[in-house]
Amino acid sequence: MARITIDPVTRIEGHLRVDVEVEGGIVNKAWASCTMWRGLETILRGRDAREGWVFAQRFCGVCTTVHAVASVRAVEDALSLEIPTNAQYIRNLILIGHALHDHIVHFYHLSALDFVDILQIPKADPAKAASIAEGSSSWTGNSRQELAAVQSKVKGLIASGQLGIFSHGYWGHPAMKLSPEVNLILFSHYLQALDFQRKSCQVVAILGGKTPHIQNLAVGGVMNAINLNSLATMNMDRLGMLKSILEDLIPFVQQVFLADTCLLAAYYPEYLHLGRGVANYLAVPDLPLDAKATKFDLPGGVIMGGDLSRVRPIVNWQDAEFRKAVTEDSTHAWYQGGGPLQPYKGEQTPDYTDFKEEAKYTWVKAPRYNGSPMQAGPLANVLVGYASGHALTRRWTDTAFQRIAAVNGLKVTPNDLQSTMGRYLARSIRSAMLSDLALKHLELLTTNILDGDDTTYNAPNFPSGEIMGMGMHEAPRGALSHWVVIDKGVFTNYQAVVPTTWNASPRDEKGVPGPYETSLIGSPVVDAEKPLEVLRTVHSFDPCMACSCHTLDTSGKEIAEVKVQ
Repeated sequence: MARITIDPVTRIEGHLRVDVEVEGGIVNKAWASCTMWRGLETILRGRDAREGWVFAQRFCGVCTTVHAVASVRAVEDALSLEIPTNAQYIRNLILIGHALHDHIVHFYHLSALDFVDILQIPKADPAKAASIAEGSSSWTGNSRQELAAVQSKVKGLIASGQLGIFSHGYWGHPAMKLSPEVNLILFSHYLQALDFQRKSCQVVAILGGKTPHIQNLAVGGVMNAINLNSLATMNMDRLGMLKSILEDLIPFVQQVFLADTCLLAAYYPEYLHLGRGVANYLAVPDLPLDAKATKFDLPGGVIMGGDLSRVRPIVNWQDAEFRKAVTEDSTHAWYQGGGPLQPYKGEQTPDYTDFKEEAKYTWVKAPRYNGSPMQAGPLANVLVGYASGHALTRRWTDTAFQRIAAVNGLKVTPNDLQSTMGRYLARSIRSAMLSDLALKHLELLTTNILDGDDTTYNAPNFPSGEIMGMGMHEAPRGALSHWVVIDKGVFTNYQAVVPTTWNASPRDEKGVPGPYETSLIGSPVVDAEKPLEVLRTVHSFDPCMACSCHTLDTSGKEIAEVKVQ
């Protein structure tokens, strides 16, 4: 038996350690340890509830908008405050732009190189590569000339002997299976994706004032002024600019991103049967279509035991069962206390003990839904939508299945998505869905403005007594909820149950592990010195371990320690 420790796991947000025990080339036990403390809930206590979102989006330097929106929704929920329709559409467009950026970056720049061997690219035939690429999509950037130019750049990089950011890849690993031509195609799109992720950021910045950390939100709506006769406000020129950017971005999402994940699945079919882990799935409804948030473009629901024939729908954000079912357990997390607490009563007093696999070993708590671990993320989003009969989800999921079959005849079913490769496919399927919805919500906003509605804000009024609220959002990494207790307009408790908390959950008081840990069980490990297979499954969740940092000098010596009492 061999013990493998990967610390830190790179190409993720934050600090993550993964330990696995391998026997006979197979993982039989795993631990996921977040090695950074998030203390923003403590900072938020005692602050004015109207400014909470400004701090909350600092939970992360990547997932900024999602925490800002979940925060204002939590306060608005506590106040039963309606949000102007224009504000809903503007928020939705920001969230869509952010999600498209996140998904593109995750696949191409954080995880694709787990499967793509750049040292094989010089062996490729650009003409053959172009034929393969053009057979899978109509993307104009798949020409032989384009691919030959990329190959030339890679040859020069390799010849220089200095691979830079590519210098520590597991090149030549026996689990790398792509032909030189497919390696060339995917790496070419890696480079192209750098430009298209920027376009999605432009959408966020135009509406949010800046990115990361948008500036336009307010409890009660948004601060985007609408005046078609002013150059300084939301007007037809700005709406037209947004449409132009989206029309540039959408073809890449639908013709390249989706096609590339399908190509990857066709060449690595074994990963459609690895990494299932926790088969309980949680997604929440999002992209509201009205002021009262009674209708949504993305459905929510719960699937237990991987049974896609049964979905408990979460119809709206006031879902009483959801609020009652969610708890967090600190038995194996570096906090005082142990057993499950409902988030309104949640605590996060640090209690660091170093890594103790049978005791406390992570800063992540163990969220549970009616006592069960849940998997969150695009996979949960797609499975809930598909099982619910959601037309847009089914259309793009079936399109993905058809594209995979066109490569090598492989027949993929929704059940096969419950896997490592399924998480990659689901992220591109969700991106294709969001790209369609982006133009829809821009059209809804434009029509509403042209109909004479320029309202974007409904002022809050805080009562003198204690109130509680919960704000949901189906973030890029999955179901996010912020839980607040407010007294006289000030936070007395604040808890965020984030997607990675669900997925990176440690064992709970009953010893039941979370999705990361269970998904690794049964994974092959060909080379214990290069545990590529472990990284593929961990990266498929798109870990986001934010947010905290410690100050060290260049030799690793701690400079300062900050304690929050």
